[in-house]
Amino acid sequence: MNKKFANRDPLRYLKARGSKWHYVRRVPGHFSHIDDRGTIRISLKTSSLDVAQIRRDALERADDMYWQGLALDDPARAAHGQYTAAKARAIALGFEYKAAAEIAEHASVEEIIRRITAAVQNPRDEVAALGGLDEPKLTVRKAMTFYIEELSADEIQGRSASQLKKWKQLKNDAADTFCEVISDKPLLDITRADATKYQKWWLDRIAGKDGGKPISGNTANRNMGNMRKLFREYMKHLQLELKNPFDGLSFKDPKRKRKVVPPFETDHIRKRLLKGTPFKTMNKEARLIFLAMVETGCRPSEIANLKPENIHLKAKIPYISVTFTDDRALKTENSVRDIPLVGVSLAAMKLAPKGFPRYADKEAALSAALMKYFRENHLFPTDRHRIYSIRHSYEKRMLEAGYGDEFRRRLLGHDIDRPEYGDGGSLAWRRDMMAKIALAYDASVLD
Repeated sequence: MNKKFANRDPLRYLKARGSKWHYVRRVPGHFSHIDDRGTIRISLKTSSLDVAQIRRDALERADDMYWQGLALDDPARAAHGQYTAAKARAIALGFEYKAAAEIAEHASVEEIIRRITAAVQNPRDEVAALGGLDEPKLTVRKAMTFYIEELSADEIQGRSASQLKKWKQLKNDAADTFCEVISDKPLLDITRADATKYQKWWLDRIAGKDGGKPISGNTANRNMGNMRKLFREYMKHLQLELKNPFDGLSFKDPKRKRKVVPPFETDHIRKRLLKGTPFKTMNKEARLIFLAMVETGCRPSEIANLKPENIHLKAKIPYISVTFTDDRALKTENSVRDIPLVGVSLAAMKLAPKGFPRYADKEAALSAALMKYFRENHLFPTDRHRIYSIRHSYEKRMLEAGYGDEFRRRLLGHDIDRPEYGDGGSLAWRRDMMAKIALAYDASVLD
């Protein structure tokens, strides 16, 4: 159950009169100047509490959306609120909401009579019963804003401020790009021809035909996927059944060689990164985060966002816990894991027992700081290497030591292609396996 509603009164706005339940609700004071109903009283026409609660929920949502629509300065958003309210109210009345033209053309005589009767009994239900509103025409940009603000609660749950900012940016970028290529037309008016034109534009960018640097199929797929999901979720919200014009449109990466981030060679790590004072002028937190990655294979963000309670230095087997928190999502469920600390990574974490506040939820700043320092100090062996190369190096060291695929996947937080049994081995066993490949280091690299 949604936490927002978990503690709400199950009998809110319900009053029993005789054997029937009624919906009784006062118009909030701050809406009284635009809604003169005072106290709303509607018979729910049922003696079943379960049915009454379902119809109450629909009416409650209808009124909330109606007031929201009336209060909005944006006519398109206001129309959307009123339309959604009419659909919810129709459900409460026992009807499926249909536009007036559809009722006239397809409804049976008996259904038309029932709808007219409902409208006559309560004139305020005329729109809901007789289909007085057409589907709202939110444009692509406004629909995306509505999706972000109203329809994405489950999708954004647990994201941190920086994760949410990036998520919103990707959604808005997809909408902006579509508007530049096609137009900021009403979302529900998008045709298959529009979608295939949009696909062709991305295909040209993947091939570099626009004169710019070729992009990856992954980038194009992300943008197409965001538009596909926007259309799908908006339809679902309006309870429409339309063909999604973006369905089936995706991209493959071209045959050109993809950019692969190579691992650091073990000799490079020993001689350039764990010897002497290679990080002498780097800020302490960035230095310790990188060194904590060396013998854990963790992602930079996983180390940077460790909370004090996830750092277990006093345990018999010192370890860190990468886990979900209320304010931050992980890449995948498989990312949740306990990682023993050995070698230079243990030494680094002992110098940061409370974590890394400078870079908590700021992995972009961390990445920029590390990349700048490595480049300026010639710590990358080639221009293809990145900070992630240290994670790839750890996987390569495990592979060359003969460690099995599942052990490597569990330690690195990758997906495992079978049902999980057990915990992947005790901390002591994992610590001993990791200690076998731990690299010698100079204490000076920590300073």
